[in-house]
Amino acid sequence: MYNLGISCYYHDSAAAILKDGHVIAAVEEERFSRQKFDDGFPGMAIDWCLKEVGISQEQIDSVAFYDKPILKFERLLDNYIAVAPRGLYSFLDVIPKWLHKRLWIKDDIKKHLKGFKGEIIFPDHHMSHAAHSFYTSQFEECAVLTIDGVGEWTTTSFGTITNNSINLTHDIRWPHSLGLFYSAFTYFLGFKVNEGEYKLMGLSSYGKPKYYDLIMKELIDVKDDGSIHLNMKYFAFTYDKVMTNEKFSELFGIQPRKRNEKTEQIHFDIGASAQKVLEDIMLKMINYIHKKTQMKNLCLGGGVALNGVANYRMLKDGPFENIHIPPSPGDAGSAVGCAQYLYYIHKKKPRIIEEDPAKVIHENIYVGPHFTDEEIKNFLDSNKIKYEQFNRELLLQQTAALITEGKIVGWYQGKMEWGPRALGNRSILADPRDGKMKDILNEKIKHRESFRPFAPSVLEEHAADYFELDIPSPYMLMVTKIKQPDKIPAVTHVDGTGRLQTVSKQSNPLYYDLINEFYKKTGIPVIINTSMNVMGEPIVNTPEQAYNMIKKTDMDCIVMGSYLVSKINNGL
Repeated sequence: MYNLGISCYYHDSAAAILKDGHVIAAVEEERFSRQKFDDGFPGMAIDWCLKEVGISQEQIDSVAFYDKPILKFERLLDNYIAVAPRGLYSFLDVIPKWLHKRLWIKDDIKKHLKGFKGEIIFPDHHMSHAAHSFYTSQFEECAVLTIDGVGEWTTTSFGTITNNSINLTHDIRWPHSLGLFYSAFTYFLGFKVNEGEYKLMGLSSYGKPKYYDLIMKELIDVKDDGSIHLNMKYFAFTYDKVMTNEKFSELFGIQPRKRNEKTEQIHFDIGASAQKVLEDIMLKMINYIHKKTQMKNLCLGGGVALNGVANYRMLKDGPFENIHIPPSPGDAGSAVGCAQYLYYIHKKKPRIIEEDPAKVIHENIYVGPHFTDEEIKNFLDSNKIKYEQFNRELLLQQTAALITEGKIVGWYQGKMEWGPRALGNRSILADPRDGKMKDILNEKIKHRESFRPFAPSVLEEHAADYFELDIPSPYMLMVTKIKQPDKIPAVTHVDGTGRLQTVSKQSNPLYYDLINEFYKKTGIPVIINTSMNVMGEPIVNTPEQAYNMIKKTDMDCIVMGSYLVSKINNGL
C-alpha cells in the first residue's frame, strides 16, 4: 500500500511516500525550487517521490494533508474579528491568499494527481507532529509533547501514544504559544521568524539571562503544569505582520535589531534570557506529563523540538528514561507524520517495530534524491570539469588526508538527507582541531553571522569520550557539553557545547569510514560537519549545485560519488 503525505502553505513544504507504513521517499520542495523554506504546493517534491518509488498516480492508495485548513481559516477570521479595527493591513494581506489558494488544497491535490482516485484525509496539525515523533521511534508506547507556533488552534499538546492509538488529552491554545513567544524574541533580535530561531539559540550562548525575571514577571504567566498565558499587550502577532510592539521595546529599553545591525551584549543577554525561559517551561511541562502518564518514554515533536539546547536539558534534568525526537520535527516532517497517521491510525494497520536501530536511522534520514556515479561523471564530462576518480579505499584515504591538511571539503554522497540537517551525505567537512576553522567557515564558505557554531560528527563508540552524552544522537538534535574542548576547538561553542551527530558503521558506512580514516591519521574521531549551502539557500540537490559551491565559496574541493574535483585543478 502506497500513501502520500503533503505539507504546504505555511512554511517548509514537503512530500513523502510510505509503502506499508515505511518511508521510502521524502523531500522538501525547497530542494527543487531553490527557494529556502518554500511554502508553495510541493508539486516537484511529489513528482520526484513518484518517480523515485516507480509508481503512477493511480497506484497511490490514499493521501494525507498535514492539518485542517478550514479550522485554521476559522481561527484567522475569529482572531481578526477579536482584534478589530487593528489588524486591517494584516487581514488584507493574509485573507486573499487563503481565499485564492490555501482553502482549496483538496482541489490542488486532485489537479496535480489527475490519475488519483483514492481518499484524502486531513489529520489535526498536532496529530501529524505526534505521529511523526512516535512512528520514527522504536517505542511501543510513550508520552508525547508537541510544541510549535500554532496549528489550527492548538500551540502545545500532550498525551500518550501506543502502536495504533494517539490520545492527546491536554492542549494550550492560540494566542498563548511557547513557540510564538520564542519567535517574538527571534524577530526582536533581528532574525526572520520561522527561519532564524536556531540563530537565536546560537546567539544566546554569548549572553547571561539578566532579563529572566523581567520576562517571567511581565511577558508570560507560567503555571505549575507548564501551561502558559502570554501578556498580549506586549505582542503584535495577532494583528500585525511583526511579532512585538512598542511596549515590548520599552520593556527592554531598545528597538528591534535591524538585520544588518551589529549584535551587542544586550542582544546576547536578551537571547539568553528567552532561551532559559523556554527551557524552564519545557521542563515544567515534561515533569507534569511524566506525573500524569507515568510513562518512561517521551517523544517530542513540533518546531520547538529543533532547539537542541532545550532538548538536552529535557534529557539531562527531566524525569523520562528515554527521549526521542524525529530528524524533522517541524512542519516539513509532518508530510511524513500525516502519512504515518493515515496508515497506523486512520487505517489501523499493524505496526511492526524494526529492532535494528541503524535501519531505523537510515529510513528516517536517507530517503531523498540521489545521483549515480554515471550521472555525476556525465555532468563533469559535459561541462569539461577536471576530476580524479578513486576506488572506495583510496577515496577515503585521500579525502581524510585533505581534511587533515586543513582543506575544506564538500562531501556529496548517496541519498540526500530528510530534514533540515546535513548528516553526512550533503555536507561540508573540515578539521575540528584548528581553532580558526570556525571563523573561516562562517566568513568564507557559509557567508553567515560570526556567532554561529559548527556541529561535530563523531564515531558513535567514541562519543562519550568527547561529549557529555551516553546515548546516540544520530539526528544532530542534542547540544551537549564537550569534555575535551582543547582537542576540538572548532566545534566548541563559546559556552563549551556542541550540537553533535553520532555516526554508526551500520547507519552510514561510507561517512563512518571517512571519519574513522581521519581518526587513524589524527587520533581524533570527530570531524566538522556543516550543510552544503550558503546562507539563504537550501542544501544542494544536484551535482551542478554541488559544483557551484566551490565556484562561489572558498571550498577547496568536493567529493561527488567516486570523483574528487578540486578548485585549483579547474582554475577557480
